[in-house]
Amino acid sequence: MGAVKSEGALDGGWGWMIVLASFMAQFLSFGSPQSVGVLYPEWLSAFQEGKGMTAWVGSMVSGVALITSPVCSACVDNFGARPVTVFSGVMVAGGLMLSAFAPSISFLIFSYGIVVGIGCGLVHAATLTITCQYFDKRRGLALGIVTTGTSVGGFIYATLQNELIELFGLEGCLLIIGALAFNLMACAGPMRPMNLPGYYLKQRAALQCTEEPEPLYTKPTAIIIDSDLKTTPGSADNTATIKLLIIKEPTELQESEGERKGGISTCSVVARAIKKRMRPYGQYLCETIELLQDRVFMAFCIAMFLFSLGAFPPVLFMEDVAQSEGLIDGIALIPLVSIVAMTAGIGKLVLGILADMRWVNSLYLYALTLTGTGTALLLIPVPKSYMGLQVLSAAVGFFSGNWSLTSYITTKIVGIERLSQAHGILMCFGGFGITLGPPVVGWFFDWTQSYDLAFYFSGTCVLVSGLFLLLFCSTLPCWNRMSEEGNSPAEEGINTSQQPTLDCDKVASVA
Repeated sequence: MGAVKSEGALDGGWGWMIVLASFMAQFLSFGSPQSVGVLYPEWLSAFQEGKGMTAWVGSMVSGVALITSPVCSACVDNFGARPVTVFSGVMVAGGLMLSAFAPSISFLIFSYGIVVGIGCGLVHAATLTITCQYFDKRRGLALGIVTTGTSVGGFIYATLQNELIELFGLEGCLLIIGALAFNLMACAGPMRPMNLPGYYLKQRAALQCTEEPEPLYTKPTAIIIDSDLKTTPGSADNTATIKLLIIKEPTELQESEGERKGGISTCSVVARAIKKRMRPYGQYLCETIELLQDRVFMAFCIAMFLFSLGAFPPVLFMEDVAQSEGLIDGIALIPLVSIVAMTAGIGKLVLGILADMRWVNSLYLYALTLTGTGTALLLIPVPKSYMGLQVLSAAVGFFSGNWSLTSYITTKIVGIERLSQAHGILMCFGGFGITLGPPVVGWFFDWTQSYDLAFYFSGTCVLVSGLFLLLFCSTLPCWNRMSEEGNSPAEEGINTSQQPTLDCDKVASVA
């Protein structure tokens, strides 16, 4: 498994093969979850459950994919993008095929929501991480193309699943879609790593090491010297042979003395072994806490949670909204879900290109897209025609293309070295929002028998996230100025030059 030298591989060459493979991986894995709105009415009819309960299936598959991002990112760091993508193919395909035999909604939540969701999370982490490693100056464009795979998949799979349901039924549709997902393993082939992952480095070091592995307990090394010493005046004149132990290290002498006094404690040996094993996890936890203390990154996480809480329900409920209002009978040839997916793909490309422009601040651009999405969601209950829903669906889809900016902005805030861990934390916030959003909207409908209040709630959440991020970016210099004034003269030279300036630089560097 060879690694590619980073100097000659950035922004071109084999990087475009990585973009193509990552695009196809996201297309195959997220196609069905992004068009789950087509399956939602079928599940309502098949299992006769409430809208809130049935909504857990669609929310879990996308929510679990993001909630598990920290674990998935750790898998990519340790094993690399290629083996993780292969394993994700088994998860996605197996979960979809297992869902064809689901006897209840509870089983469907496990098979489609959790199993497929974990597979999608692995694909998401692997494709974004390796794309960011291969691109620097064109990173925004590359990420825009890769994340467009989910939108193209949602657009095509919406129509495809609709046709497959009519021809083969719901069970046959899920079996065929699951079989297509096995092609994810082929997408893993071109994903050559820029640097060898941690697991392979450990294996190489173990193979190159010629010494035996260090046991849990090692006896101190000593040299035995026989010397004839005179005894004390009160004793006989004969000589006694005394064995002197010359210990190599003072620490080993102290340990050996303690063990000779109290014996070898099994508990202490096990405790040292556990402490040694847990040290990397403790370091990871400390780094996570350090990231959460970053004000710019934490504001980004809060905005992501509110956006995910309100923006995902339209993907799941848009078709049911049209049918409940009597605007259309059945499902249109080009469903509203397909319109959302198609315009989201266009939005990802356009926003990715804008992010690469020097005069554009990506954090402000992201905040503006949140504001646009929230406004469109608030207007969904207003039109009483199918054409009006199509226009608003296109607007929601275009502004939802801001998912292509998340990795770009995260890299600008924390750096490429900590991208995998920070992006996993960010997606975890988004996953909780996506998991909670659709059930809440479904419960609103079960309570009021109308989607109006539900979409007012969704639009308000997204609009608040955009306004919060805009307000944070504009007031951060004032916060820094207040912190400068509050510092003592002795500390002013240190704190003013470090933390406050650093936060301002982070907001400015996103441009």
